[in-house]
Amino acid sequence: MSTLKIKSIEVESIHVNHRGNWVFILVHSEEGSIGIGEASHSRKDEQIHQIIKNLEPNLIGFNIFDFESYRRRFFTDSEGHTYHTIISAIEHAMWDLAGKKLDVPSHQLLGGRCRSKIRLYANINRATIDRSPLGFAKNAEKAVEEGFTAIKCAPFDGVSTSDISKNSLNAAIRQGIERLRMIRDTIGEDIDLMVDCHSRFNAGLIVQTSKELDDLNLFWIEDPIPLDDLDAVAHVSQSTSMPIATGEKLRTLEEFNILLRLGRVDYILPDIKHVGGLLGLKKIATLAETTNVKITPHNPSGPVATAASVQCMATIPNFGILEYAWGEVDWRSTLVDPPETITNGFIDVPDIPGLGISLNL
Repeated sequence: MSTLKIKSIEVESIHVNHRGNWVFILVHSEEGSIGIGEASHSRKDEQIHQIIKNLEPNLIGFNIFDFESYRRRFFTDSEGHTYHTIISAIEHAMWDLAGKKLDVPSHQLLGGRCRSKIRLYANINRATIDRSPLGFAKNAEKAVEEGFTAIKCAPFDGVSTSDISKNSLNAAIRQGIERLRMIRDTIGEDIDLMVDCHSRFNAGLIVQTSKELDDLNLFWIEDPIPLDDLDAVAHVSQSTSMPIATGEKLRTLEEFNILLRLGRVDYILPDIKHVGGLLGLKKIATLAETTNVKITPHNPSGPVATAASVQCMATIPNFGILEYAWGEVDWRSTLVDPPETITNGFIDVPDIPGLGISLNL
């Protein structure tokens, strides 16, 4: 039986931009090897050190190969977002350590890969400071010039459920539609285009708005309405011509099970940083496979979460496409070794042991 025990855990934080930091977890083994994970977007980064300090006595001496035991013991449904993010990051590092110990990539321990490269879409939203239609279109064009064949944007940031009226496409909605039309006109018909609504609509209005977008041939509409009424989500899914994607805010297997049974959506977006890591993501993907729903992980993240998502998605038959946080910083690729490399909108599944990267801190 393979054994590799945890010796200590440390945290490294790197400032990225106005949207926050990338937070990395380093798990040291008793043998001296180091595994890496990512705990970015925990919502409360200032609490990470204290939570790890409280957890560490229970984790020191823990065998990193006991993934199911780790999940059952530490990832409970009742814990909050920040805690789940930390538990997920430690789990990334455990898979990294396991692969290094056995000299195999993590995907081989997850069942083996069924693809050699992962398709990405460029989420241009955070990099788009100029929120005019032209500003959106210019960044979309740049991403396409870099080889991406799929683009996501959030054009409805001025829309709020508190000030929208039934049967009324107000100025903020019209502006969002204008942004989308300019993007489509700029990138052409052959590039896939996704729209993230950040749950800013109600059911009736998003159905009406989607009719205005029918001719744009959208890849999906993401989070059109809040998930607190899954009957309404199902109504939107059945009443629009475009696929519906949602689920980035869910973390537990039970939450995704309810969404898949009642929401009738086409894509789900679990985040490897919040759902318990690679094993949690794999479980959710398997659940989605039973309902013919594709998994397209939420990943507006740093390079470690991306590497972990790549390892997991290499093993998933019902994988669709992976999010990539485009244009946040120009030094991103150099933060890891080997450098993060994207070719024609794809990232290769590495054969390097563990997650396939090391951090240049």
